[in-house]
Amino acid sequence: MRRRSAVSLLVVVCGGLGAGSLPLAQAGIIEGVNHTHWAIERFSVDGWSGLDTIGPWQRGGGGHFSLPARWTPGLTVRIDWQTGVGSTDDFPGFADWSKAVEWREKVLAQRRNHSRVVPVPSYRERSACGITVHFLPCDHIEVATSCYAYGHPEYPIKTPLNLPEPQSCPK
Repeated sequence: MRRRSAVSLLVVVCGGLGAGSLPLAQAGIIEGVNHTHWAIERFSVDGWSGLDTIGPWQRGGGGHFSLPARWTPGLTVRIDWQTGVGSTDDFPGFADWSKAVEWREKVLAQRRNHSRVVPVPSYRERSACGITVHFLPCDHIEVATSCYAYGHPEYPIKTPLNLPEPQSCPK
């Protein structure tokens, strides 16, 4: 019994000593800005869910995310996302079940999974307020850590929300 107590005390003391030396993190919300005609059906940043489906040319999100307290050169995040049809305008209804099933199959066939590792722009200590992921045409991604909201004059990414889709994307 004494040995178990001594080991428990040692774990608590050593754990407590290490905890004070851990770097602080800057926590915030994961947000997404969809600049495309596709729906962003789900997305994540380094495995942390953005929680929200984002329609074409809309904003959303809501998951929690932490950045290191200090930015370092080469800091990156991995963005995983799934795109799909952004409209139900051509849904035939349920009167003809075979047409509804055919429509569903067409929609599911257009889903795509994507993944990109992107650089995190430089930030100062206590100046990052979560992360905002910008989904751009041709599966391009940009991220911002600004405390200003998209559309504010001080926000670093000025790309318009409703971007025209290019005829083709570079390979």
